[in-house]
Amino acid sequence: MFVRCHVICLSAAQDCLITVVCGCGGNTIFLFFLSILGINICVVRQRELKPGQSPYRALLDTLELSNSRLSLQLINDNNKVRLLLELYRLQGNMTRVKINELKPLKPRYEVPDVLLSDPITEALSVVAQDENSLVVSLGGKDQRLILSAQPFRLDIVEGSQVVMSLNSRGLLAFEHLRTRKDTSISHKISSTVGSMWDSLKKDDDKPGMWEETFKSHTDSKPNGPTSISLDFSLPGVEHVYGIPEHADTLKLKNTDGSDPYRLYNLDVFQYELHNPMALYGAVPVLISHSTDRTMGIFWLNAAETWVDISSNTAGKTMFGKILDFVQVSSEAPQTDVRWMSESGIIDVFIMLGPKPADVFTQYASLTGTQSFPPLSALAYHQCRWNYNDQEDVKTVDQGFDEHDIPYDFIWLDIEHADGKRYFTWDPSKFPQPKEMLQGLMDKRRKLVAIVDPHIKVDSGYKIHNEIRSKNFYVKNKDGGDYEGWCWPGNAGYPDFTNPEMRTWWASQFAYDQYEGSMENQYIWNDMNEPSVFNGPEVTMHKDALHGVWEHRDVHNLYGLYVQKATADGLIQRSEGVQRPFVLTRAFFAGSQRYGAVWTGDNAAEWGHLKISIPMCLSLGLVGISFCGADVGGFFKHPSAELLVRWYQAGAYQPFFRAHAHIDTPRREPWLFGPENTALIREAIRQRYALLPYWYQLFYNAHRTGQPVMRPLWVEYPDDFATFSIEDEYLIGKDLLVHPVTDEGATGVTAYLPGKGEVWYDVHTFQKHDGDQSLYIPVTMSSIPVFQRGGSIICRKDRVRRSSSCMENDPYTLYVALGSQGSAEGELYIDDFHTFSFEEAKQFVHRRLSFSANTLSSRNLAPDSQFSTASWIEKIVIFGGSQPSSATLKSAESALEFEFDSTLAVLTLRKPGVNAAADWTIVLR
Repeated sequence: MFVRCHVICLSAAQDCLITVVCGCGGNTIFLFFLSILGINICVVRQRELKPGQSPYRALLDTLELSNSRLSLQLINDNNKVRLLLELYRLQGNMTRVKINELKPLKPRYEVPDVLLSDPITEALSVVAQDENSLVVSLGGKDQRLILSAQPFRLDIVEGSQVVMSLNSRGLLAFEHLRTRKDTSISHKISSTVGSMWDSLKKDDDKPGMWEETFKSHTDSKPNGPTSISLDFSLPGVEHVYGIPEHADTLKLKNTDGSDPYRLYNLDVFQYELHNPMALYGAVPVLISHSTDRTMGIFWLNAAETWVDISSNTAGKTMFGKILDFVQVSSEAPQTDVRWMSESGIIDVFIMLGPKPADVFTQYASLTGTQSFPPLSALAYHQCRWNYNDQEDVKTVDQGFDEHDIPYDFIWLDIEHADGKRYFTWDPSKFPQPKEMLQGLMDKRRKLVAIVDPHIKVDSGYKIHNEIRSKNFYVKNKDGGDYEGWCWPGNAGYPDFTNPEMRTWWASQFAYDQYEGSMENQYIWNDMNEPSVFNGPEVTMHKDALHGVWEHRDVHNLYGLYVQKATADGLIQRSEGVQRPFVLTRAFFAGSQRYGAVWTGDNAAEWGHLKISIPMCLSLGLVGISFCGADVGGFFKHPSAELLVRWYQAGAYQPFFRAHAHIDTPRREPWLFGPENTALIREAIRQRYALLPYWYQLFYNAHRTGQPVMRPLWVEYPDDFATFSIEDEYLIGKDLLVHPVTDEGATGVTAYLPGKGEVWYDVHTFQKHDGDQSLYIPVTMSSIPVFQRGGSIICRKDRVRRSSSCMENDPYTLYVALGSQGSAEGELYIDDFHTFSFEEAKQFVHRRLSFSANTLSSRNLAPDSQFSTASWIEKIVIFGGSQPSSATLKSAESALEFEFDSTLAVLTLRKPGVNAAADWTIVLR
């Protein structure tokens, strides 16, 4: 064996992430991550397996079929270990595949709390069978699942086409639990398996199988090797997306001959761009898309996971004689995806679409939809590490008023607490937190304070004492409380996988527990990967214990549990009345139910601004709509041009927060000169004017699971030109945004999709045809945004100092006529901050329609009850012709209007109708 490596040091406080290129004899060269524990033997073993040499065989005589479950045994002919395969047909055009050991020495970890509930199953039936295969009906559209016995594989077929295959490359691998001396492999192992795999199977005492050591860290691996793997083939597919979080392109890249995409939540210092390295969050959901269909794969496993992606031309697929009607083109493109996890079981949900919206609905039915944030959380947030004291907070707050810039939240980082003891305030810097909070409340503004999940080990600290007395800390492998270094110094880590711990944590946000807090204070959970400065890869040791489970089994769940417990606490402190707002850095599948995420510690560089778009788009595709990047970049100091461009981009991303490192110069919006202040002010004001649209989109996301910020191909699934676009995107389906992300840019080229459609520049109302690439000259004030013809968007053009000050202000409707002279939109209103919209149906939801020169508003929720003081102040219609009159039918009153013939823009002034009322306006 030869080993060649290079080292990337993350920081002085962190260990190193090392990439190793390694080859063995004549075997294929491959790359993998070398963790702080040394060569990750799991990846070595899994990636050394050869396609087409599967040892697994299905034992058809063990078939058991109930109304909703098919099960049978698989046997590994090399070691005679048996697995249990379970197949479920799920409601909503989904299939679930589970593979576990038939008789494990002890239970293997199965991920709890991520699924909303046990998915609803539908009937299965075997429709054909021969000596080597069986065919299972999956219901409508002539969908079947074909199970081939030797070698074992699954094919999902629709009509005569294979839409997805499992184990078609023979890379299923399931390392069974065993004792240190495994006598079950004394039989001859097939020489067809790769040489490294062969030697590892023969010798369980090979280094790294039962213990890995590097420098001062040792992973005891008491259960030995436990990794799992399964491959999926997607005929006809060239584009796959998802599996965040990575600072990489929207379309996932081919990993042949390079590192796999890694899913392992880590505190990464100054992460690299265009790299499959692990970042702060992990959502094991991959989405495939072609002009024929969209599908999803949800790999429900919380252990360290890697994903390999290969793009090939589909080879001829062979089936038994009973299945020779199945066709696979020998020239069609194909993408192969292989999932590998260090432990747990194979539990995968196959979401069969076929449309993008169907996949989003299917995934939401499993893990839930985006939580519906209070309106203020969708406004602008001002943060840095750290606003120094109460006087600093007051000064910054006044600065926004003095410069006429709206904002809703000011944030406090770790320095606000007493010696990094969370749930406390520094007595010298923040001696009267309620006075500070009341001052913000008087202006209808709010504050976010950080509460991290590492707890200072200090006998004088109430939080620590209670956690220790209740035995709620994570344990080390020897059973004592696990301790590591983080911001407070020596710290313990609460076991958030324990529901009793989460209940206690939630109780600490009560106003009588969290002294100094008030109802306008919200929470930020950082460092919840968890971050352990002196741990392997700056995180927790894998052999730490959460009850009976090792940390390696639950690692990627930790951040989700922290955010869940915090969100529960904010809800409980208001006795279930107020919607929470909680920002998290670490996340997993299902995290969307608990709040917002951001892309972590980025840098003030143009590349980081540019990559924020595909990073947020990737998150939206897997259910996490409420995402954003630190405006201006966390590290380093942005130029004035970069800062302005970042504000302009951030104003059109779901979570809009400026943030900066403690060592950077101050960068409040007014510190870069009057011209730049004006440009930043205008970008923020555009955000505030559009808040009604953002709020309506988040309401729909909460109801349906559809992403708020979405790639163009989601709405134009047949347009191949959209499949790789990542420098522009849609907000909902009606706004197209192409931020300026290049230094010194004098123009951008935007692709306007939709043959036969039209788009309007929202600033000039200039009309453009769809299905073209449009060159747009830009100046420093330009934010290229287009409204889709055929849409109606509601805005509030009276921008005030905070969103709460605008709640009862009037609306302006922007009606962009399509090529057929019609348009539709929605208006959603509630109290903007409580759960009354759900619990008491207190909301307004209206359909706005323009057709045949008639504009009307009708109720979409007749069983809801809510009154609003807001009214319709103005209506702007672009793309039409000049009328001779405009009449409000309910009052039979003529409306004042003016028409700009140059731009074909009609403005109706002061219709005066209540926003919750039925009304009709007729143009003649």
